[in-house]
Amino acid sequence: MSMDGLLKFLSKVQGQNNAKEDDAEVIFNSLKHLNIFPRKGLNLEGFYRYLLGDLNTPLSPRVHQDMTAPLAHYFMYTGHNSYLTGNQFSSKSSVRPIKKALQNGVRVIELDLWPARNIKSVVLHGGNNDVEVRHGGTLTTSVKLLKCLRAIKEFAFQVSEYPVVITFEDHLTADLQEKVAKMVTKTFGGMLYRPEIDGLEKLSPESLKKKILISTKPPREYLETQNSNSPHKSEKTSEEQGDDEKLRSSRTNLFSCSFMCFANKDQIDEGEQLQEEDEEMKIPEYRDLIAIPAGKPKGGLEEWLRMDAKQVRRLSLCEQELEEATITYGKDIVRITKNHLLRVYPKGSRLDSSNYDPFVGWKHGTQMVAFNMQGYGKHLWIMQGMFRANGGCGYVKKPDFLLREKDDFDPSVPLPVYKILKVKIYSGEGWHLDFHHTHFDQCSPPDFLVKVR
Repeated sequence: MSMDGLLKFLSKVQGQNNAKEDDAEVIFNSLKHLNIFPRKGLNLEGFYRYLLGDLNTPLSPRVHQDMTAPLAHYFMYTGHNSYLTGNQFSSKSSVRPIKKALQNGVRVIELDLWPARNIKSVVLHGGNNDVEVRHGGTLTTSVKLLKCLRAIKEFAFQVSEYPVVITFEDHLTADLQEKVAKMVTKTFGGMLYRPEIDGLEKLSPESLKKKILISTKPPREYLETQNSNSPHKSEKTSEEQGDDEKLRSSRTNLFSCSFMCFANKDQIDEGEQLQEEDEEMKIPEYRDLIAIPAGKPKGGLEEWLRMDAKQVRRLSLCEQELEEATITYGKDIVRITKNHLLRVYPKGSRLDSSNYDPFVGWKHGTQMVAFNMQGYGKHLWIMQGMFRANGGCGYVKKPDFLLREKDDFDPSVPLPVYKILKVKIYSGEGWHLDFHHTHFDQCSPPDFLVKVR
């Protein structure tokens, strides 16, 4: 088959109406190791290898969905503890998994920010004057925040031009937050999206191309300004005061953050507790970085479900919290995720970096189903397959039934099957490498098991 013949095949048989000669040439070049060159044309073996290879994919190689809808209308390829190289308790922290995730199309990177555990810094400066990324309350090593930011800048848009969201799990004091603000601003420059008057409810992946967005909880001073006119404002509960006391105590000991009770990891995950009252959180530089404000309202999940669409916010729940919430609030979660962002993350007991069923979040409209990308297994493969769609850009548009304004989809009600997929297996490839061509005959034909997943 000549180059022209292959181009006709791509257009007429494969349905690639926009196929060009360059596309055919890429296929030829991918088969050069078989000693098949364009001058000779493609022989039967080479053509067969192309049909079974990665270049012959049923998925569209280009972005084909509408990318002009609000950000909340898309599922986003989301990582959890994106800096860890292995398990969640004792592995190393590095920029390598961050680079790999971005190269695989991940669009949401999570960084846990802590004061540096640096004895030399304490001796010379009388306190922690640097920020590091690590999994708090564990034996994981740390990596400098600046290294992570530079890695994100370098690899953010190599695979996809659509926006990258960095979620900060923030355990910093006010002075370190100010330092982070300067670090982020200097590193990303014009790539950084800064919140505008209109807000995210009118912004889309298309309008945010090649932009980096920061998502974390606003500093306390800003939260108090937002809530000052709220009739529901109340004094802290004894439980909240206890949490404050624990956090205040943790800053008096340089190493205490490393030994927080791991059994309560889900409660300290996401860093969404309010800052202590004795801190003056007057750091507009840090506040102005936050494109997607995060945090749980004082009324908890029920209060979050009553929010309107005036300002897009992000709520984080662990997988168990989501499962429990869907029992009572399934339709409400679908409704609220039409405008606001929901992030679900693995429970703290998944020390082996395993993952959960992503469909629980997806069918309730959860945009950020956060996964341990360094893990392994069926659920991670489902996640990887999901985001090969839409050109592998890291954003997949939600189905219409999750976005209808008047009729809220009820995930608890089974939907009728309205499409049936029929698959016919024509051939398989690979077994002949293990058996000689005379191994089988009419009396002993090969007997293979075929699974379609």
